[in-house]
Formats: sequence, structure tokens, C-alpha cells
Amino acid sequence: MLEPWTISSVRSALAAKKLSARELAAEFFTRIDAQNPTLNAYLTLSPERAYAQADKIDALIASNKSLPPLAGVPIGVKDVLSTRGIRTTCSSKILENHFPVYDATAVERLESAGAVLLGKTNCDEFAMGSSNENSAFGAVKNPIAPDRVPGGSSGGSAAVVAAGLAVASLGTDTGGSIRQPGALCGIPAMMGSYGRVSRYGLIAFASSLDRIGPFANNVHDVAAILQTIAGRDPRDSTSTTAPVPDYTSEIAKPVKGLRIGIPKDYFAEGMHSGVRAKVEAGIALLKSLGCELVDIRMPHTDYAIATYYIIATAEASSNLARYDGVRYGLRVDDPTLIGMYRKTRGAGFGPEVKRRIVLGTYVLSAGYYDAYYLKGQKVRALIAQDFRDAFTKVDAIVTPTSPIPAFKLGEKTNDPLQMYLADIYTVTGSLAGVPGISVPCGKTPQKNLPVGLQIFGPAFGEARVLQLAHAFEQAGGANL
Repeated sequence: MLEPWTISSVRSALAAKKLSARELAAEFFTRIDAQNPTLNAYLTLSPERAYAQADKIDALIASNKSLPPLAGVPIGVKDVLSTRGIRTTCSSKILENHFPVYDATAVERLESAGAVLLGKTNCDEFAMGSSNENSAFGAVKNPIAPDRVPGGSSGGSAAVVAAGLAVASLGTDTGGSIRQPGALCGIPAMMGSYGRVSRYGLIAFASSLDRIGPFANNVHDVAAILQTIAGRDPRDSTSTTAPVPDYTSEIAKPVKGLRIGIPKDYFAEGMHSGVRAKVEAGIALLKSLGCELVDIRMPHTDYAIATYYIIATAEASSNLARYDGVRYGLRVDDPTLIGMYRKTRGAGFGPEVKRRIVLGTYVLSAGYYDAYYLKGQKVRALIAQDFRDAFTKVDAIVTPTSPIPAFKLGEKTNDPLQMYLADIYTVTGSLAGVPGISVPCGKTPQKNLPVGLQIFGPAFGEARVLQLAHAFEQAGGANL
């Protein structure tokens, strides 16, 4: 396989005039034409927009003007992020012909930095799933092992980077939907703190949990993409005013002396033996770099999955009520209003989305709100407190990303509970609002499948997370 393109290699090639931005975009579209029919990772391509952006970059080069930081870098964007004039479906039949009239802030910022948008990536419908098998337009295949899932819900965004069909991509993470596919496809993938990246233009699943973040071939590129999309946006009242550090400079700092928390609660029964062995080897590698290992307890971890699936489904029930066939999206006519609602939603939503709407409506209903939703919010506060307490003792927390490597397509589709349990190590950081990254940590000995090491930092501590991930990568963590 050819050495993957990176932000720096794209920049060097363009500056040296080894190729033009248009030629590079054309190369990626050729690759997509060859591989996407098998992988099903892109749903919609945007060649007209890509070539227009590439031509702007080539004009800057021709006039010897300085290039923006992501000049000519080909990217893919998860199909839950609005893109002006480009079909945005959320991988759902209900939005099959939806063409937004504006760009998400994150997309806007990437293009302002010179990135070239190749197209929209496949995902679980409305970002609900852990395998990318819930898409109304077919499952994505893992480019490392095509008989297996790429992870979800941002499986397409992970697959396009792992397969060399984009230099970087954007996904979204509600309970692990960036980090888990990053782990299963063997690439770095990061979720910043809640509020670090504007959610304007992100079609909502669970508004208090959804976050936008990058996939790339190395930690430096993850840092560069996050740097570009982070920061206050007046169009999103939940985006933070906290200053954005220079992540690409911060990652080079030494990690010797950093205290790394190892929570015993994340190394319970049920973890795949190959995953456990590789993650333990990864922790040993961090120790060899001079990090101090500290045993910590996260006592409310066992309640995280139940808490997440109460809060996330409740918010999904509220957010998806807008798809009623009246204003936009699919409409199935009926003589009565209720009949039109039923037929539209029945035809437009897939089984997993329907399941979560029913669950969410139930926990919000009269007589059950206090018993489920209110209690879930209280437990969420306890999980967040676990993280705050831990970060008084340690600088970062290291865990497995997923308890299992990529599983076979179809293996868990008839057992939603087993699918939900695949998120056991990721939902905690989502509920707590802290940043987390998954970095490649070797491969399982039996099937040679990628393993991910997860690093959490305190709220708005992305620089520390990236610093540790970069040191781990540079020390050969991916080849353990």
C-alpha cells in the first residue's frame, strides 16, 4: 500500500509544484471510483465544489501567495453535517432528498483553511449505532477486514481515511461514535470537550452529548484539524469562549513525569483477550516513556450504559419529533394528519431509530420521567464527578477504546443489547463532557485486527490528550 497522504506531505507536494491541488483531488476521486463500490463509505460526492476549491488553491500557488494551513487537503464529512447545496441525508430515507441551504460551522472553517471537500460519508442512521449497519443506504465495510464492521456511527468517516480515500475526515461522537470506529479501523480519532467545537449545522441526535471531531492518519493531523474547527461560534450558544491552544505545538512537549490514571473498572470481565493484552502493552509503553502509573477508581462506571441510553434516547425523541412530513424531508400523504405522521415516520425511519424514539418517549412520559430520566441525569452528574475526582490525582486517564475488535457484519444486528455494550468504555467520557482520543495500539494476534488505546483528559485539556497520544504514536504504539 502507498504511504498515506498527510497534511504536511500535501503541503510539501503543492509548494514544490510536484502536482496541483486539482490533480490531487482528481487522484482521490479516481481512488473513490475504484474502492467505494465495495466499501460503501461515501454516500454523496461533491466534485464540482472540490475542484472549485482546488482551483483557488492552485491560483494562490501560481501567484506565490502564502497558503492556508489545510491548503488542498482532501477531506470527507459525515453525512449528519449540513453542507450547502450538497445532499445531507443522515443516512436516513426521511432526509434522502435534503439539500441544506447553509454549511455547518466546522465545514465552513475547514474550507476557509483551504481543505477540499470530496463528499459526504456514510453513517448509522441519525448517528444511532455502533457498527454502521443501521444506514438506510447499506452498511460500510471495514477496509482493514472487509467482512467486518468499521464501527459506528461514524464508520464511513473512519473508513475513508483508513482506505486512503481522504487525508482526514469529520465525524460526530455522542457515545463513542468517533473513537470506536477509529479504534476498529486502526487510525487516530478524537472527540474534543463538549463545547470546544461548534455544533451549528450538525443535525441533532442528542444535543447535550453530540460532538464533532476529526479522523486522520496521524496525531499531528488530528491536532491540526481540531485546531481549525475549534473555538467560539456565536451561532452555537453551547460553544465555549475558552481560548484554543496551539495544539500542533503542544503535542511535541515531553510526557515524562505525567501521572496516568488506570481505572480498574475499565478492565472487567468480557474484554477480548487480544484487546486486553495490547492495551496492557500500551500502558507499559507509556510507563517506559517516563509516565507515572496511578491506580484509580471510577465507581459509577457500571451505570454508564444504562444512563447513556436513557438520556440519549430521551433527547433523540425530542429532536426527531421535527420530522413530521410537514416542513421538509419525506412526506407520505394520508387523508388525516395523524395518518400522515404515522406513514411518513413509518416509511422514513429505520428500526434502530424507531427503537430509540420509543425508548426515549417512554422515559419522558408522565409517571416515568422521575423514575428514569431524572434519575439518569443524577447518575450522569456522579459519573462526571468521578472524572473530576480522578483529575485531582492524575493528568490523564488511559483505558481500552472498545472491549472487542471489529466484529463480523451481521454478527450483532439481532441483539441490540450486545451492540450497546460495545460502547461501555466510551460513553463515560461522553456523559462527563471531557475530551478523549483513540490511538492505534497494535493488532490482535489471532485475526490481526486493530486495537485502540483511549486517552481521556480533563475538560478543555485537549492539548494534554494530544501530547500523550503523539508521544505514544512516536514511540511505536501502533506496532505493539
